[in-house]
Amino acid sequence: MAEKLKSLPSWVTRGLGDLFPTSDNMDSDQSLVSRLDQASKTKEPLRIKLGIDPTGSEMHLGHSIVFRKLRAFQDAGHKAVLIIGDFTARIGDPTGKSNTRVQLTREQVEANSRTYLEQLGYGKDPMKSLLDFETPERLEVHRNSDWLESLDLTQIIELLGNATVGQMLAKEDFGNRYNSGIPISLHEFLYPLLQGFDSFAVNADIELGGTDQKFNVAMGRDIQRHFCKRPQFGLLMPILVGLDGVNKMSKSLENFVGLNEDPLSMYSKLEKVPDLLVRNYIDLLTDLELKDLPSQPRELQKIMALEVTSNHHGMTAAKAAQLDAARLISGTQDAEGHILELSLDDVNFPAKAFYLLSKLGVSPSSSEARRQIKGGAIRIDGEKILDPNFEFSDAGMLLGKVLQIGKKTFRRLTI
Repeated sequence: MAEKLKSLPSWVTRGLGDLFPTSDNMDSDQSLVSRLDQASKTKEPLRIKLGIDPTGSEMHLGHSIVFRKLRAFQDAGHKAVLIIGDFTARIGDPTGKSNTRVQLTREQVEANSRTYLEQLGYGKDPMKSLLDFETPERLEVHRNSDWLESLDLTQIIELLGNATVGQMLAKEDFGNRYNSGIPISLHEFLYPLLQGFDSFAVNADIELGGTDQKFNVAMGRDIQRHFCKRPQFGLLMPILVGLDGVNKMSKSLENFVGLNEDPLSMYSKLEKVPDLLVRNYIDLLTDLELKDLPSQPRELQKIMALEVTSNHHGMTAAKAAQLDAARLISGTQDAEGHILELSLDDVNFPAKAFYLLSKLGVSPSSSEARRQIKGGAIRIDGEKILDPNFEFSDAGMLLGKVLQIGKKTFRRLTI
């Protein structure tokens, strides 16, 4: 595929995992180069679709990859068409799932939708957000319930006629479950068809997604053709490996960096990314050119951590986080106040160490707090606390000090 991508601009091809179709001919239905050239000549921006199902409340850096690509299209003059899958979220995307997902309520989906938009930059300066919500004609936001809720049974049956059971079982997730005897609910077969119908509803020229979304994006092309619309291109981005260096970044695996994390926590996590991932993180999460960067792994790690943190919090906050992280690691403990604060108001003194952690909410239970302390995961101003029963006589012993949990979480204790 690399040979066929040479004619595309670098902002399109950077980090690209897959593109389909790819053709050397000049047919704008088969060649993205031709579709882009046509848009330039007619002064009509392409419509770049990205659908998100708000099935959770917190987004992480793995999610940000496709939004960075969507922003690149915005900055090149095209229109981002963001679809909040408030209807499809109630079904749940079966991709990557080994069993039927729990169906969410309308209220849960709406609450998650609001937090997603905030994390993407709604109401913020475009220079400090993932997407540009401010520049006229650069963004449309839709909820797919606007068209999917009104489909009647006749239309749904017509939609179902665009796919066979064999096609659905050829989808890896469905195939694995079927062969393993794990039930597949019929409503799950509707998901890729409804996602495809979204492409028809918004007249998408390109749909963005992760490489695990190829089946669903290809279904969009089929649905568009069925309804006599020009088929979209699928532009897919790689799945980001998490901080463990092995698995897909995931909140459930605790190997993630959240978009809402404070600068110090974000920087501290990224600074410890395994060496083998650093170049990939630079490619997918920044605009830096590897050829212009030092090859020394530790320096490259710091540069990546600083750049990614600055993308989400600004360079001033990122540099402060870098300085604070260095001071905390070296044990000088004179960080300049860029650490999130944690109040001691609810703690009853004298307080034993395990009780303190549990009461502050940094440990889910007293038993877990004991385990963390015995494992050497807790420091106060750089000094390890190893006795769960160590007693703090009053708040004055802790006021203004930095509580460190593990290698990546820091909180300044206040009243």
